[in-house]
This record gives sequence, C-alpha cells and structure tokens, in this order.
Amino acid sequence: MAEIIQKDGTWTFDGDTVRVVPGRDKGVGLLRQHLGEVAVPLRALAGISHEPGRKAGRLRLRLRDGADPLLQVTGGRLPESSDPYRLSVEADRTGVAEYFVDEVRRALLLDQVDPGPSDAYLLPGPAVPISVGAGDGSAAFDGDRVLLDWNWTTEEAKRSGGAREFRVGDVRTVEWAPSRGLENGWLRFTLTGATAAAAPKYDPHTVELFGFKKDPLMALVAAAVAVRMPHPAASRAHEPAPAQAAAPAALALADAGAALAGEPADQDTLLRRLRELGELHQTGVLTAEEFSAAKAAILGRF
Repeated sequence: MAEIIQKDGTWTFDGDTVRVVPGRDKGVGLLRQHLGEVAVPLRALAGISHEPGRKAGRLRLRLRDGADPLLQVTGGRLPESSDPYRLSVEADRTGVAEYFVDEVRRALLLDQVDPGPSDAYLLPGPAVPISVGAGDGSAAFDGDRVLLDWNWTTEEAKRSGGAREFRVGDVRTVEWAPSRGLENGWLRFTLTGATAAAAPKYDPHTVELFGFKKDPLMALVAAAVAVRMPHPAASRAHEPAPAQAAAPAALALADAGAALAGEPADQDTLLRRLRELGELHQTGVLTAEEFSAAKAAILGRF
C-alpha cells in the first residue's frame, strides 16, 4: 500500500482505491472538511501527477470526465482550497509523492483503465441529508426533495413567494457557479417544463451567492442532487464509432519488440501501446501467447 501524510491531508492507495482524507490545516477549505473522506475507485481515474515546487509541491488526481458528480456540476470552477483532488506536498516529501504517483500509474497500466469520459457516475457524491445556508438563502436535500428557503438578503420579489420545494425527479439541470468580479454566483435548479430562468436574485429556484466563505458548500448540495439524476451521457445520441482497421499482429509485436530493445518511449506511449495490445487480443488479432509476450515486453520498460 502507498500512503502520503501531510498537514493538508492523507492519501492512501491499496491497488484498487485512492482514499482522500482532508487534513486539519487552516488552508483546507470548508468544502473538503464537510465532504470528508472520498474513496476514488481506480476505474474513475484518468491520471495522477506530482508538480514539484520550491517550497511545496502538489499531488493532483485527474478524474475521468463524467465520473464525479461534484466535478460535473462545478465544471472546473472550484477554488484550489476546495478541490478534494489536490494535496499540498512539503518539499522533503517529494520522494514519497513520486512513489505514490508511480504506484497509481502502474495500477492504471496493469488494469488498462480507460482514461476517456465515463457514461455513469463512479463516485457516490456527498452524503444526504444535507443542508447549507449561504448567500440569499438555504438549500436542503434529503435524497428525494429539495427545499429552498430565503433570508433577509433575498430580493423581495423572490422572498414573497415563500420557500420552494420540489422533487429531484422534477429537476432538469442543476448547476453551481462561484462569484467572479462583480458578478454573483449561484446554485441554480432548472425544473422540467420551466421557461428561461430569471436573474439569480429574482429566480425562485436559484440561491444567489455573494462570494463568501460558505459559497462552495452549495456545490455539495448540487452534487448530491446531480448524482440522483440521469447521467449527462444518457441524454446524448450514441453514434456508432467509426470503423477502424485492425493493426496486423506482426506490427503490434514489432512495436513491443522495439520497446524491449530500448526504443525511447514515455509512459503515455507505453500505456497507449498496452491498450492497443489489449484491443487486438480481445478481437482475436493476437493469440494469448502473442499478447502475453508483447505485454511483458512493454511492462519491462516501466
């Protein structure tokens, strides 16, 4: 098992799952504290990297698009302190961080994990029930019903309509956006059959966010709702993939032989070759013996 313990948090990897536990350092954002431990299955990962720094480096997990409801609803707009897939690494722990990266990459290679988009959520999202107050209101979700209520900062036209309650089955889209510059953020729900949404301050299905500390917590509500909705990939038309000519077995074995002979190749190239070999074996182009020999040649380069 690989493990790295820092003030920012602790990451462990047992060969199947990366467990991310937030630390107690003052730089750990409220979202990470409230989210708690996150178990990321290997099949949800697209990659991992270590970014060295003069004083401190960073470990980063890169998840497959569509695998995590939190990343889906925030669209890459979470602030650094709220990102659960980033870990600050002290300079004297660089070697441990690099070992951790090597272990995860090796597992991704051996399991031939597809780094492409996922057509289903592979993480369960935040636990419910969940309730957050921020901006001009509060949002609560029990796993079935969403309740939006208002406070004294709410625009009168929106507050006069009272609290809003609706079921997750009535939600067409949910989105969280942070405040930027002079533009406020929001937690916005679009209901099935609704017309174009009004500005956040007037929309009775939107909590307007003013840029304060608790704003990212509203993203947890959004993610908890999103994971119980149809995955975005389900609404896309599935077009058949273009036919590709299978590479001859001789070419695949030649590539593996070149790798064994010492041909320069980075890890991305070797990963690609291993995936190609797996596809050729599954389609019958390579025999089991040929596949084993070619795979051994490539793995020998790591």
